[in-house]
Amino acid sequence: MTKLYSFFNSSASYRVRIALALKGVKYETEGINIRVGEQNEPSFRELNPIALVPALSNIPEGSIGQSLAIIDYLDQKYPEPRLVPGDTAQRARVLEIAYGIACDIHPVNNMRILKYLSKDLGVTDEQKQAWYAHWIDTGLQSIEELLEKSGSGNFCVGDAPTLADCCLIPQLANAIRMNCDVSAYPRCMKVYEHCTAMPAFQAAAPENQPDYIAPAVA
Repeated sequence: MTKLYSFFNSSASYRVRIALALKGVKYETEGINIRVGEQNEPSFRELNPIALVPALSNIPEGSIGQSLAIIDYLDQKYPEPRLVPGDTAQRARVLEIAYGIACDIHPVNNMRILKYLSKDLGVTDEQKQAWYAHWIDTGLQSIEELLEKSGSGNFCVGDAPTLADCCLIPQLANAIRMNCDVSAYPRCMKVYEHCTAMPAFQAAAPENQPDYIAPAVA
């Protein structure tokens, strides 16, 4: 069976879980706890030299890392439902939004960046939170404008989930978890509220993963 190396709270892993659920692909989860550095173990680095989650294995091609590459692979192998539309204009809109999240917002706010800020640069918790909130605000302002440009409704583009939704929902979930104010992004939140009520998105949610770690009680 296909195996997904994942961490429940990783937004990149979350993207792939959504894609797998939307396509109805059965898979086995192997939890990689990135909080304690399991992604740096030699056995995992052999599978994915980038040493990040997610990674997809037990497939004819061996293994694949990087969430966008994995979702593109799934779109080619399991064409329905399409997550990147064939229509040229819709494809461009979907990729514009997806890349805006996966390439511009997520990389500056992921766990290894936040750990570096704290442990290596010695920033305070307040400064780290300000960093996170700044890039969320800057990024979501742009995504909100892109959604207006695409005429978003219940989904980012068109009337069905796409790669754009696979990227937006995890990013918003993390922003909310980090206590960011997302009220200024009504189009983003409309998509979030609609998608998170759908069974595929619920199945992919962090709290429904076998490696879920409940927050510590204060």
